[in-house]
Amino acid sequence: MIKLIVGLGNPGRQYEKTRHNAGFLFVEHLARIAGAAWSGSGQFSGEVAECSIGGYKLILLKPMTFMNRSGMSVGRFLRYYKLNPEEMLVVHDDLELAEGLVKSKRDGGHGGHNGLRDIIAHIDSRDFYRLRVGIGRPVAGEKVADYVLSGLSLDGQARLARLFEELASNMEALIVGNLTLIND
Repeated sequence: MIKLIVGLGNPGRQYEKTRHNAGFLFVEHLARIAGAAWSGSGQFSGEVAECSIGGYKLILLKPMTFMNRSGMSVGRFLRYYKLNPEEMLVVHDDLELAEGLVKSKRDGGHGGHNGLRDIIAHIDSRDFYRLRVGIGRPVAGEKVADYVLSGLSLDGQARLARLFEELASNMEALIVGNLTLIND
């Protein structure tokens, strides 16, 4: 069962509504609908919110270490709370999925995502749940880094908001590890 949901992103106002911050945006949405407040935690180099969804107690984490160093925050958190990797869901952007699509899975590699790569290295496990939020690919000739760090259009923001509403309505299934509702 999921006890920790980690949203990946980059701290700072300049990154708030970028494609790369899809994970932050999702956990912020969950906190908002659950009425949870964020608090900074220097111990975990992140922001933490506790909430209840469908009767399940969850902890939400936003690592404030920048995307490529997310593993330090996640590793510290798991060790402190004595959580197993399989009790964690990591929400992140995915270039391989069209904008507005989502896929979930358990276990696997990092698929070139540096945030996942760092988490796997710090916790020495790939056995955790992932929620991959599609952001699409850049147009030919555009650098990937520029694309993922660019702001979402108003349409893109609205599409993500609708997607997050739909995901939130299926959170109870995700919390108990039922991925079929997301991947159908």
